[in-house]
Amino acid sequence: MKHEITISELAKLMNVSTHQIRYFEEKGVLEPAYTDDNQYRMYGIAQIYQLSHILLLRKLGVPVHAIKECMTSFSTDQYRRLFHRSLQEVEAELLRLTELRQFIKKVLHEQHTIHSKLDQYQIERRDATYLIRWMEMDSSVKLDAKLLATQTKSISNLFEADIHHIFDGSDTIALCTEAQAPGDFSLPAGDYLSIQRLIQEDDELEQMIEAFCNYATTQSYVITAPLILVEKSYLSLFTEHLLHYELRAAVNSMPNLKGGNLS
Repeated sequence: MKHEITISELAKLMNVSTHQIRYFEEKGVLEPAYTDDNQYRMYGIAQIYQLSHILLLRKLGVPVHAIKECMTSFSTDQYRRLFHRSLQEVEAELLRLTELRQFIKKVLHEQHTIHSKLDQYQIERRDATYLIRWMEMDSSVKLDAKLLATQTKSISNLFEADIHHIFDGSDTIALCTEAQAPGDFSLPAGDYLSIQRLIQEDDELEQMIEAFCNYATTQSYVITAPLILVEKSYLSLFTEHLLHYELRAAVNSMPNLKGGNLS
């Protein structure tokens, strides 16, 4: 009774294709135990373990051409370093996927709730927000591709972030992104008057800001911090040719309207 198995049986056992096994043989990293009289390649327990090691090394990112060297000359310390390096790569990928998951959930939530908030003045209680300065521009200058390209400070996945335009009454506008810890700017916790709107032309932003200030005045709100215009460009995927903006500012609270819809 033979104790070896065929290539088809080996492939089924290891959950790989016969093509993969033949490829490993062509590259010289796996050989059958022997070839029988019918020219069938036969594999024993040693080849099963060998193939399992090959598959593990491939899973760790080792290229096929380097597998033979690993299996014939790697020391225990070299294998340990290989596993540590692979662990770091996996943890980096997990972090990337976690951040992507959070972003997808954020987009879905904001897209789902946008229609109930569009063009509606609201008072909302907000926690403190920390911002990092990305760039500054003159208030009379419009943001364009050339201006973006001149920025030496690059931001990973820039247009997946909420870009905060800070209007502090000076001739300069600071463009910032959110941070987890105190940075260049800190927006205090408190009541914020806000409105969200879809914009097509830059002139509409000026009208939006003017209307916002007029509304605050007529409602006897005192704006206690700079105006913050938040651009959420990723939401434009859902509204062709329109960009989503939120305008907000910290104000003195109005007890009779706190948390209410002010449209």
